[in-house]
Amino acid sequence: MMLSQKTNQTYPRLLADIGGTNARFALETAERQFEAVSVLACIDYPSLPDAIKSYLASTAVRQVQIRHDARIAHAAIAIANPIDGDSVRMTNHHWSFSISAVREQLDFSSLLVINDFTALAMALPYLDASQLQKIGGGIEVPGSAIGLIGAGTGLGVSGIIPAGSSWAALSSEGGHASFAPVNREEMRILETLWQQYEHVSAERLLSGRGLELICAAISGKILDAADITRRALDGSCQDCLRTVEHFCAILGSMAGNVALTLGATGGMYIGGGIVPRLGSLFAASAFRQRFEAKGRLSSFLAQIPTYLITEEYPAFLGVSAMLADHLSKQEKN
Repeated sequence: MMLSQKTNQTYPRLLADIGGTNARFALETAERQFEAVSVLACIDYPSLPDAIKSYLASTAVRQVQIRHDARIAHAAIAIANPIDGDSVRMTNHHWSFSISAVREQLDFSSLLVINDFTALAMALPYLDASQLQKIGGGIEVPGSAIGLIGAGTGLGVSGIIPAGSSWAALSSEGGHASFAPVNREEMRILETLWQQYEHVSAERLLSGRGLELICAAISGKILDAADITRRALDGSCQDCLRTVEHFCAILGSMAGNVALTLGATGGMYIGGGIVPRLGSLFAASAFRQRFEAKGRLSSFLAQIPTYLITEEYPAFLGVSAMLADHLSKQEKN
């Protein structure tokens, strides 16, 4: 069946969430309705267009297109990288590309490329209680700034602030702010990392690679992040458990820093791929205690709720909202 070239057909739309490890794709077939969700390993493809082409060639995508009798004309990509101009070179992966060239190569009428944590931040208003786990106390103040932090291949930091009847997302590279130890053992970890890195950012510790560096610094063991998490969860390695405890505590301190910086009385949210895998270890960790441990401002932090995002593909909600806004502005122009 030939796919029509309907000029007024904006669905299905291609959505993508590209991290340093995985590329997640979906087709939006109606407002916030996602189908043909697929996760591809970035390392398996030499370039972003190659990964997109592989996804678009899948049976699930073709079935959606045939059902809608329409080509995919509009796409939006959230990517783990700052976006400044047409050229994108990923920080935590080897892909680099020109936005305009990819749009032309894949024959999209429009291609929106945004920072992945900006997209995740824009998803926050659409998440409900079933997609979240509250950690600790606090009550959000409606209509106030909301903070976001998340550890995965790297450390993402963002937030949203009220903007009239909607929200404005903050583009941030806060994960690269300097790591600040709060006790002697963390100071020893920092001193160890200074032997390898001139600048030790929060991301150096709060990422998959960060788990490995913490473990090596406190125990001398060279393990990959998946092994560290598995051994901590099954209780087979005390050093791995200590590593995860340090990780959660440091994440709490950094989340508290972000909440203070933004005045995030609307709540602080935790995303990324690592924390959801920690299960009960995270809930029982020092995360919340360290989040609040800000001296004279501890009572202020105690009033801010913290939420773990448990929704599997939350960024699609934000990408969808930002693409819809982008297309609306195009229509008006």
